[in-house]
Order: sequence, then structure tokens, then C-alpha cells
Amino acid sequence: MTTIESLTLEVADTEAAHRFYTTAFGLDSQLRLRTAQAPASGFRGFTLSLVVSQPADVNAFFDAAITAGATALKPAAKSLWGYGGVVQAPDGTIWQLASSSKKDTGPATRTFDELVLLLGVEDVSASKRFYVERGLSVAKGFGSKYVEFATGSSPVKLALYKRRGLAKVAGVSPEGSGSHCLAVNGDLGSFTDPDGFVWEDSATAPTLTQMTEGIGTK
Repeated sequence: MTTIESLTLEVADTEAAHRFYTTAFGLDSQLRLRTAQAPASGFRGFTLSLVVSQPADVNAFFDAAITAGATALKPAAKSLWGYGGVVQAPDGTIWQLASSSKKDTGPATRTFDELVLLLGVEDVSASKRFYVERGLSVAKGFGSKYVEFATGSSPVKLALYKRRGLAKVAGVSPEGSGSHCLAVNGDLGSFTDPDGFVWEDSATAPTLTQMTEGIGTK
């Protein structure tokens, strides 16, 4: 089964991004950081989601992100599918904070169950075929609107969504150009998909844990 070990975010300031992600979300080995080499403007075509067990955890992550310097795109609130909110990190990455539950079962723990990468694509069916041909298996799908792949116990889950629909969910304009400022680190090999998302065998940038320990460039 395909494994996604981590994601590399390309940012203007790796030290500032490191402080944000460890402070706001407590992330470590799931993320790598490196200095952005290409310009990006507007919507970058993807979001990251922290899926949690209850609304209290959504609120805790949301508040911590805002305190650490994020911008609120959508305030945390109930919806038909559960409870969630959207923030944009100082480096520009959009994060969805979500729970399928509408009621709390205990105090906030600030732990998450899943880290999900949602790629905004022009043609979900075509992108699904592309990834299936490279060995990914479909776990769940809703026609030409949404596809979720089976990645087992991978630190990062993967799903596809229509680009315009994903921008609407995130609360931003779908317009954007330039680099996605993202690389997916897995075992599928090195390639670029039809929507320009880059996959790499491994990342050379240090993990957040390694940055904390002073390993790698600063």
C-alpha cells in the first residue's frame, strides 16, 4: 500500500514557519520545510486538514493558530457534516480544522486523528486515473467531485477535490498562479501530476523535529 511519509512546504522563512507549526499544531515529522524558490500568488490549489474528534479540539487548534499568527478565513462553526473552521498560516498554507462530531465528549486535548492533504484538481476523474495507474487504491469516492485514496497507516492521508470547490470550502478565490509551494514525500517515485503537484522519493529539508534539534540549515 502506498505510503505518504511527509509533506514539504516551501516557505519564505523556515524558522518562522517552524515556530508556527510546532506552537499552533504540535506537528513534527509530518512536515518538512525548505526555502521557496519560485513565486506563488493567490490560491495554491491545496489545503491541509487536521481531523479531530470533537469541536473543543477544533476550537483549541483554531485559537492556537490565530494566537501564533494565522489569519481566520472561516470561523469555527457547526455545519451539515460536523464542526470546523479554516485558517491561513503565516506562510500562506490553508488549514482546515474539522470534526465530524457536533458535540463534545470531554475537555480539549489538542490532538488530531488525521492529517489530510486535499489536492484541488481540474478534473477529478482524470486525476484519479492518473494516481490509480501509479498504484494508489481508491478508498472512497463521490463521482467526479471527490476521491479519497487508501494510504493505510501513513502519517498523511490523500484526497482529491475540484479546485473551485476546494477554494470555496477554504473561503478564498480559486484564482492563483505560480508554484504550489508543496512537495509530497512518498514511495511512488518522483514525478509531477497533471495539476503540477510534485512528488519526491524523499526530502532533503530537515523535519520540524530536526530543526528543533538544530540539525540541517537554519
